[in-house]
This record gives sequence, structure tokens and C-alpha cells, in this order.
Amino acid sequence: MNNFLVTEPRDMQERGWAELDFVLISGDAYVDHPSFAPAVIGRYLEHKGYRVGIIAQPDWNDVNSFKLLGKPRLASLVTAGNLDSMLNKFTAAKKIRRDDDYSPGGESGHRPDRATLVYANRMKEAYSDVPVIIGGIEASLRRFAHYDYWSDTVRRSILQDAKADVLIYGMGELQIAELADALDSGKFRESLPNIRGICYMDKDIFEGDYVVTPSFEDVKADKQAFAKAFRLQYDEQDPYYGHPIAQKHGDRYLIQNTPALPLTQAQMDEIYTLPFTRTWHPRYDEKGGVPALSEVQFSLTSQRGCFGSCSFCAITNHQGRIIQNRSHESLIDEAKTMIDMDNFKGYIHDVGGPTANFRHLACEKQAKFGACRGKTCAAPIPCERLNTSHDDYLSLLRKLRKLKGVKKVFVRSGLRYDYVLADNNKEFVKELCEFHVSGQLKVAPEHISNRVTTMMGKAGKKEFLKFKQWFEEANRKLGKKQYLVPYFMSSHPGCSLEDAIELAEFLRDQHMYPEQVQDFIPTPGSLSTAMYYTGINPLDGRPVYVAKKGRDKAKQRALMQYKNVGNYDLVKEALIEAGRQDLIGFGPQCLIPPRPIGKSGNRASGAGPQGRPGGRAGNIDVGTQGRQGGRPGNQGRNGGARGNRSNDSGRANNRQNSNRQNNNRPSGGRKRSEGSFS
Repeated sequence: MNNFLVTEPRDMQERGWAELDFVLISGDAYVDHPSFAPAVIGRYLEHKGYRVGIIAQPDWNDVNSFKLLGKPRLASLVTAGNLDSMLNKFTAAKKIRRDDDYSPGGESGHRPDRATLVYANRMKEAYSDVPVIIGGIEASLRRFAHYDYWSDTVRRSILQDAKADVLIYGMGELQIAELADALDSGKFRESLPNIRGICYMDKDIFEGDYVVTPSFEDVKADKQAFAKAFRLQYDEQDPYYGHPIAQKHGDRYLIQNTPALPLTQAQMDEIYTLPFTRTWHPRYDEKGGVPALSEVQFSLTSQRGCFGSCSFCAITNHQGRIIQNRSHESLIDEAKTMIDMDNFKGYIHDVGGPTANFRHLACEKQAKFGACRGKTCAAPIPCERLNTSHDDYLSLLRKLRKLKGVKKVFVRSGLRYDYVLADNNKEFVKELCEFHVSGQLKVAPEHISNRVTTMMGKAGKKEFLKFKQWFEEANRKLGKKQYLVPYFMSSHPGCSLEDAIELAEFLRDQHMYPEQVQDFIPTPGSLSTAMYYTGINPLDGRPVYVAKKGRDKAKQRALMQYKNVGNYDLVKEALIEAGRQDLIGFGPQCLIPPRPIGKSGNRASGAGPQGRPGGRAGNIDVGTQGRQGGRPGNQGRNGGARGNRSNDSGRANNRQNSNRQNNNRPSGGRKRSEGSFS
């Protein structure tokens, strides 16, 4: 097993190791692939000359499970995995999910709630004198006092509750390397104030230009204070101009150092050339492996970061707004490695990152001065300085599809169509449709009410319809039958019943019928979650309507599936409440008939006098899958193996790809979060 990281004592014996420098505890099963953060951190430390072992999904009820690999010489490393453990376990309705894509065979129940806290406390119990370093999407997005949706409370920084020594936030390679060297040299404590991208607790604030936010006690007692603290924290998450932040918890301060600098292209290339086996550990073979690998095993992560700044996505607070990319040569070499694998069938499933077509900095200014404070790059209105060129991305795709052994290269990781429109690039759409779409292209308008999309930080209805027109025109010229699959979200802060009805009418007019829909999930670390909890937009101080009651949320969700006969009562109640009885009847514009008809959702649709279904074949929306910041299929890929769009509004599928951390796009999953110490 020497081609994997150490997982049991006999692996150490085979290598002649008497002890390990680091033991990494992970809430995910061990998959040795660059889309899975624990593997990235373990491989990177190994690359730096340290001896590393991983204990995946230990029995948290038995402290001896944490002693499997012995006492580490330098530190215990703890992560909940590629997703926030609460998002991984619970749906938006706080019901337990049936499966866990990051566990063997997809079985649930292999990790505790709030896994970072439990694991960290167990490691302290096992080895009280060994430093504990926590990281990953769960730790990263809960680093300050935060709102926890599942308990409906404001909780302390996870660092304090975990009783850990250090918290790594964001993508963790640079931080873990510096911490390892400080530990090895015996200068751990004195080095902490000087290491970017970490948090620690201290009784005092050292000299420096700190931003002090309202304390845990203040934000727990006062929603205005919570909103103020969030705004102060939000404005300092840039590696070039961000200041250290201090937030008092009792008689101690949670101190966040300035964010880590973006990786250079050479550093990115170095990380992805590490000797990953690109598969799960053989111990999982009997259960059929680890499901999360299927979407990313033959995918390429070409960049990190996202300047889209969607309000519900935690990428801004995790990977940051500054794009970091890999060279074409590095990506081609990785593709050749995949081609040589026995189970490669000729299909590269994805080439991208949190957003597929964000391959370079939003503007050259960011290389020296960072992303503009208080401004957005892409939406709702593109910045006049935005570099919209798709030339580099197209060049990369062309090179990959010409490789011997490659039949098709797909693009699946969150294409931003408004960015394509800003480039006025119909040629990109044509080439995308001709070579990189397999029948369906998933895009994420999220909503169509301008009031809601503005609150989300997304482009509006006009942009979606224009791209839809371009997409259909390109396929018509190519003689292809391919369809857009739009993702929509219900109950986002700012979305009223009237806005939900506007979306239902849009779906009717576009002949779209979502088979699955996703309620907004307030996952820690996102702007939308701050709005959900406080009823305030922290960026401007204005009040925000939030649908919090179960029935209010259910009505918004039901309106997106108004043709489902099981939703009839909710839809009718919503229409009457909003004074929209004009949408109840048998006319072509009606959503539902005056009374239920038959047992079929289509018969009850009221789409016409005969109750015919309004949807056309091929325009079916297969539904929204949750992010942490990512959807599992595209993985957050943080959210999954690609990303915790840590939507961390989170679409449940988002569970997938957190390490391309989709997703916690936690409000999250369509984005990726590779490498993050998740």
C-alpha cells in the first residue's frame, strides 16, 4: 500500500517508520485524488519531507480509534471533510439525508455531527500535549462567531469550541507548510502572528492595524451587531489590503491573520503533479468504493477562486475572489495520466473550477492591489474593467480534445453565461455546443425576479434569455438537439411570495418544469446567511424580507413545481394570499385549475382546457442540487470533491465536490474547493 498515504501500522512498518510527524483525521473516506482536500494536504506535507498518516472516519465513540497510528511527533490535523458535516447530514428541511457520497458505498452515519469539534476533542483526549490544527470547509467558514441553521443559534468560533491550537482557513497548502516548519523548528507559538491564512486564540491583541469586530456576546444578543461584524469581516478577506481581525470571545480574542497570498501558477502546477493514485483506498472495494469520486476522477481542476461573488456562496470567504490558474502544460500532463488509467473511457468529465470559464484575473489591477473593496466584478452589472476574454480557456479545451485517447471533453462546472455575454462571444457558445456539451448544459440563473437576483449577486432574467437564445441558435446551426438545464432556488433572502409567483409564470412561459428544486440553506460564512439570520443586508444596512416559517418556504418551493398535484393546496393558498386568483382556472395562462383534476401532476397543471402538460420534451430541468459552496456533480466542487459552494446555500448534490471545494458553495456544492484543508 506504499502508493497511498499511511493508513495503518503495517504501512509504517513497511516504510521503516517508527513514528509519524502528522496524523490527519478526516470525516471523509480516504480518496487519493486532488479533488479531495485531505489527500492534497497529506500529499503536500509528504512532498515537503514530512511523514504523514491518515485516519479516515474513526469511531468517534472510542478514543482508541484515534490512537491507531500512534502519537504524532509534531501535530494532529483535523478536518470534517469536503463538506460541512451538518450540511452533509441534513437537508434544508433539517431531515437526515439517506446517503453520504463521501463514505464507503454511500452509507450515512460514518461521521458525527460537528465532526471538527468531536475529532479535535478526541485527539486532545488521546494526546493532550500534541498541538491540534483544524481546517477544511467546516472550520474555515465557522471561524468567527456564526449563525448555525441546524440549531438556530449563534455559535462561538469553532476554534474555541474545538479547543484546537490553530485554525487554517481557505485553501491550506501554504499555511500547513509554514506551520509544519514552525513546529519542526520549535518556534510554533511565536510564529503564529506572522503566518497568513490562520486563526488562533489569544488573551491580547498584539501591536498592529487590527479590525476589531463586535464580540461573540454582542452578536449573539443583537442582530444589528451581527450584521456589523459580518460586514467588517467580509471587507477584510483580501490578501493584498485585508487587515488582521480580532473578535472577542469571553476573555480571549479570536484573531484572524491576513488571508494567504494567491498561489502562483508554478505552485498550482506543483500541487497537481503530486503522486495521487486518483482512486479510493482498496479497503473500500467491497462496498463499491466512494461515490463522490465518480464525478471527478476524470475531471481537471484548471483554476481556483471566483470573482462572481454570489451572495449565497462561501467561495468569497474561502477560496477568495482572485483567480489562480494552472498552466496548459500541467493540465495536459494530468490528462495524459488519466488517459493511461485502465478505467478511462475517453471522456474528460470537466475542465474548470468554481466557475468553469473564469480562467484568469478579473482585471490586471488585482495582481497588485487585490479585488476592489465594496464592488463586484461580474454581476449584476459587469465592471467596465472586467477582462472577459475566453481565448485562454478555448485554447486549453482545444488542446485537450486533440489528445490521443480523448473522445470528448465536457464542461460541467458552473459556466457563467453572463460572462460569455459580456465578452459578446457567440463563437465560444458555438464551440461549446459543438464539442463540450453532452445533450444538456447546466447553468444557474437561480431566479428571474430582478429584485431577487440583485440580492443574490446574479445576472437577471434578460441575460438568461439572451444566452438561451444564443445556445438554441448555435445548436440549430449545428443540427444538434441539446438543452439548457437551469438551476433555480426558492426562499432566498429577499424573495417574496410575489417573486416566487413571477418565477412560476416564467417557468410556465418557457415550458420548463423542474423535477427537483432546492430551498436556500443558510450555511455558515455566506452573505445570504447573514441576511437570513438578521433580516438585514450587512452591506447597506437595509431590511430584507426572509421567508423563515416552514409553510412560507413550502409555498415558494411548491410554486416552482406547480404542476405537481401534491403541491396543489400550497400553490392555491399562495395564489389566493398574493391576490393572484387570475392564475387559477383553465385558461392558457393559469397555473392550476379551480380544483384538483385526476392523480397526475400533469393533469392538474391547468396548462390548457384539456389540462395538457405545459412542458416540452427535452426542456426538463433535472433540478437543483445543493451547494456548499458546490454541487456534487460539478463539485464545489468545497464543497465537493469539488466544491463547498458552501451555498453553502447549499445544494445537496453539492456535496460531492467540496474539495474542488463545489460548494460548503457550503451554499454549497456547485463549486470546487480543491486542496483546501477540508
